Amino acid sequence: MPVDSTASSEVTAYRWVPDFAQGLVRDLRVRWALEEIDRPYRVRLLDVTKPRPDEYFCEQPFGQVPAYRDDEVQLFESGAILIHLGLQDERLLPADHAQRMRAIAWLIASLNSVEPAIFPLLMINVFNKGEPWTEEARPKFLERLNSRLKCMSDALGDKEWLEGRFTIADLMLVTVLRQLRGGKTVDQFPNLAALVARGEARPAFQRALADQLEVFAKNQPEPQPA
Repeated sequence: MPVDSTASSEVTAYRWVPDFAQGLVRDLRVRWALEEIDRPYRVRLLDVTKPRPDEYFCEQPFGQVPAYRDDEVQLFESGAILIHLGLQDERLLPADHAQRMRAIAWLIASLNSVEPAIFPLLMINVFNKGEPWTEEARPKFLERLNSRLKCMSDALGDKEWLEGRFTIADLMLVTVLRQLRGGKTVDQFPNLAALVARGEARPAFQRALADQLEVFAKNQPEPQPA
């Protein structure tokens, strides 16, 4: 479902981000979920290079994206938004209570147990790149991350999806693991690499990604004079 400026569901996103972040900004998670359930949405764009408007902190206390609103709720945090959408549509969460809660638990595991182990590597690879302490710290960060990925790999086993069918748990895990793109960390766990590939192959993901990247392409900053 294409972005629709008249839709009742609204997602905040950035107008532009540097190349290393394109395709990874967290509004992609919400866009993907909305595409999976064919729900039109409008986008409100923020400038990543400028302070957020004061009123935005009433919607998102940390000034980040995405924030989300529809006719029922106003939410922040991508995990909470996905749970809200999943509770509304069985294409994102099973109707069976036990299966539903397990899928929610896996979503939270991606956010609480996997993603925090990725952040230190992002810091040393991007934000602190070249600083002398990073090479000494890298093996310790990788050891912790690999331990968490092994746990996820063991839990997934030979299943196609975490709960036997696609849910917001898989959506969240795929988007979390995509932050390691360009490296070989996930490739050490073939079933996780295959899960990411299956997620990226879904038409809803492809539409969501294309919509995010189109915005960045339209708002590419002019090159600064040397």
